[in-house]
Amino acid sequence: MKRKYSWLALMIVFALALSACGGGGGGGSEEQPPATGGTETPSNEQGGQTEETGGEKPELRMLMQYGMFDPATEYTAKFITEATGYKVNYEMLPAENADEKLNLLVANKEEFDIMKLNAAQFYKLATSGALEPIDELLAAHGNHINNAIKPESWESATIDGTRYAIPETGSGIAIGEELVVRQDWMDELGLKTPTNTDELYEVLKTFKEKKNVIPLTGSKDTIMGDIAAAFGVVNEWNEVDGKLVHMAEMPELREFLAYMRKLYEEGLIDPELPINTAAKAIEKFSGGKAAMYKLAWWNAGNTISALNKNFPEAKAAVIPFLKNKDGVAQIGANAGTTWFIAIPKVSKHKEDAMKLLNAKLEPETFKEMAIGKEGIHHEVKDGKYYPILPKFNDDLNNGSNFLTGVDETNYPIYWQARVRKDPILQSYYEEFQKNAEGITVVNPMSFAPPLDAISKNKLKLGQMLNDHMLAIISGAESLDNYDKFLETWRAEGGADSVAQANEWYQSTK
Repeated sequence: MKRKYSWLALMIVFALALSACGGGGGGGSEEQPPATGGTETPSNEQGGQTEETGGEKPELRMLMQYGMFDPATEYTAKFITEATGYKVNYEMLPAENADEKLNLLVANKEEFDIMKLNAAQFYKLATSGALEPIDELLAAHGNHINNAIKPESWESATIDGTRYAIPETGSGIAIGEELVVRQDWMDELGLKTPTNTDELYEVLKTFKEKKNVIPLTGSKDTIMGDIAAAFGVVNEWNEVDGKLVHMAEMPELREFLAYMRKLYEEGLIDPELPINTAAKAIEKFSGGKAAMYKLAWWNAGNTISALNKNFPEAKAAVIPFLKNKDGVAQIGANAGTTWFIAIPKVSKHKEDAMKLLNAKLEPETFKEMAIGKEGIHHEVKDGKYYPILPKFNDDLNNGSNFLTGVDETNYPIYWQARVRKDPILQSYYEEFQKNAEGITVVNPMSFAPPLDAISKNKLKLGQMLNDHMLAIISGAESLDNYDKFLETWRAEGGADSVAQANEWYQSTK
């Protein structure tokens, strides 16, 4: 009998505890300043109690994408709790079969409060009714979010006029790759920097004849870029006469492929291009076996350091973006949303989830999430943010995984601290951006919401096109048969993708 009363007492205490912690879900009515402005006291924004009940803030559960680290031990996770008052339990999707795992979690109604999703995952969950519409939550508790996210970014997370996620747009528009050349060899041979594809051909031909090296190396995954843009194929999607045209259907793509086929036939492109990985191509350039390479700025530190170690007298230079037949240079860039931060329907803490997301975008809190504490993680020199190493790396290397939306005005500025870890990396990044200034064309589909046909077919169609282009360049397929390939590409989802893209595009005008 005594044990029975003990259990009864314990159950009553537990029930009272639950009652004291209640009110953190979607049914509360806490008043907040309007999204357009106003201020909040620190106790309301970041304190340890909820205003409705005076109880402790609930622990929240967040689903992240896969990463090779333990979220619970990360500096950023601890800082978020310290700054917002919310304890968050982080769980990750697996490295393999992530979508299957996500579908299983949703089917089992696992009570996550926040999910960080890719575009395809977001679209599927939003259209199946698994995600909470967030317009009302944003109006009540999203003042910092609404100040941080630009109006055009919200388009990507809006379906049928309703917002279902916070769009995370990343570090802004930046150019990733550009042709680099052995400038010491250029000087030795008396060559001038090429400005168009005809001049590029002559430079590559001279390298082959005079230096007996691979004139231009590259990898199987980076066919497009500088050279394609010089033929008018600037982005995956391009506006032509007011309509969106996928690059697969552009006549200019055939001109580009014919040019690349000519280079390959004449031995001016690495014969192993169709099988090269980026690492293998870098090895050939830094090892003195190739004269030119389309370098990604994030690989510049290792690539140029290896080149200088192997050949102390070597000098690399960036080739400005090539001009088209009209004498105009252009380069494409993607903008838009990288991740979608959603609140599942099953969450019992929808208001608290939004309050946490909002608190993370309070300007000073977000800045510290992005680049840490001044004097400890970063310093300011000439108005620019520089990392303090190794502390910056030790504490913030995985920090971007914890972002749930960014300050779209300031994050591109903060983020550049990451490229200033290495002077070589910094110099190439800044030169690429300078060369692209005024000539960058943003992919017009950048801010489109996830569209069914595109989300479903993008990877498949992209791989089909890439494989076929490599086959044409290497001579395994004839360019004369491209129409036949295009029929297959359209039947496999290309036609539906083009139709949906244009339906959305026309709706924005």
